[in-house]
Amino acid sequence: MSTHAPSATLRDVIGLDNRPPALSESALVLVDFQNTYRTGVMALDGAEEALSAGARLLERARAVGAPVIHVVNDGGENTPYDIRAHIGAISDEVAPADGEPVVVKRFPDAFHATELEATLRKLGHGPGKDLVLAGFMTHMCVTFTAQGAFNLGYRPTVVAETTATRTLTAPDGTVVPAASLQTAALTTISDLFGLVVPTGEALPD
Repeated sequence: MSTHAPSATLRDVIGLDNRPPALSESALVLVDFQNTYRTGVMALDGAEEALSAGARLLERARAVGAPVIHVVNDGGENTPYDIRAHIGAISDEVAPADGEPVVVKRFPDAFHATELEATLRKLGHGPGKDLVLAGFMTHMCVTFTAQGAFNLGYRPTVVAETTATRTLTAPDGTVVPAASLQTAALTTISDLFGLVVPTGEALPD
């Protein structure tokens, strides 16, 4: 067992602000809340609970007038990410309302080769503004979208209860339980790329 005390985060070392943003002053970006992750080969541990939390966060964001952007991953036909089929569609619980933009991506970082940044700018949320991120998968698209946002000068905050991942096998053959991977991914984000708050209630209106 390690006897070392926890290290300071990179955010602390370089003096970044760690105060949770007001939801009303942020843009909510929902990442890959697709049926893909609810059943079949890509089913995630805790997907239903995370989706319910995402729906609650979405309801609050709409109530306080925060801009909402939906992101979907398009993996093409005959894949679990086929956005033209039910399996790849946005889940009904967080379906876009009229006027809420949907951005299609093909890489884990939702900013890479997409219209996400341009869409945010049109909504008055250019670099320097707060983004609240929710969605799937924690270790993949949530982490890399947080990194992409950070690299562009945004202030991302990830709501942990709205995220989920799955059990994977490490390169050395070790089985990494979903809960461990979830913790590692959120820790990676909170070291530098963005804040991580446990629940949507941690964000003031």
